[in-house]
Amino acid sequence: MNALSRFDPFRDFWPEAFGRFPSAALRVPEGMPAEIRLDVSETASAYEVRAEIPGARKEDIHVRVDGNRVSISAERKQEREQKEGERVLLRELVSGSVARSFQLAQDLDEREVKARLEDGVLRLTLPKRSGGGARRVEIE
Repeated sequence: MNALSRFDPFRDFWPEAFGRFPSAALRVPEGMPAEIRLDVSETASAYEVRAEIPGARKEDIHVRVDGNRVSISAERKQEREQKEGERVLLRELVSGSVARSFQLAQDLDEREVKARLEDGVLRLTLPKRSGGGARRVEIE
């Protein structure tokens, strides 16, 4: 079953207003990706997520799991130290933040979630909650 949905509050709640802005008005700082790109796969017991977050340190990445919703946010802080007598010719590495939320088809076991950051790729193992999901209720 592949039931992954993407939540974008600007497009989902204000689609008519969002369409009126020129794309140049919605710029993302250079050096930070416009969005967190994901690969999501599923096994019988868990979801596996690979999220590209280049330039972010593990201390600046936050993952929140609530039921079947997963939220990932990251911030990149650029130290702007300039030495006396130094002249900056080009500065493309900037500070910025990105966030991404998505829902999965089944509730997750928040206590067993595992996260690992390796070479700018966040790897999440999201175990499915046992006994979760839909069930038929008998009427007395």
